[in-house]
Amino acid sequence: MIKLLECDYKIGGVIHLTFSNGTKGEFDLNAYLKAHEGPLLEKLKDEAFADRCFIDAGALCWPHGLELSAKRLFELVHHKQAA
Repeated sequence: MIKLLECDYKIGGVIHLTFSNGTKGEFDLNAYLKAHEGPLLEKLKDEAFADRCFIDAGALCWPHGLELSAKRLFELVHHKQAA
């Protein structure tokens, strides 16, 4: 089971991720927010809040309770790189 080990938010909505299998990738949070809706996602449009991301139990999380699974992020990051 893949997990996230590190996350590093960069200005502009890109989050650099390090996965437990040794791979790294960039998650474009802004593109994700354009394609998805929901009350928990609205807060992430504020860059100061989005920057507060952290890893908990291998998932990408924010203080208001939103979690994005490492498996889904791995699929998104590596599909983008393969495209």
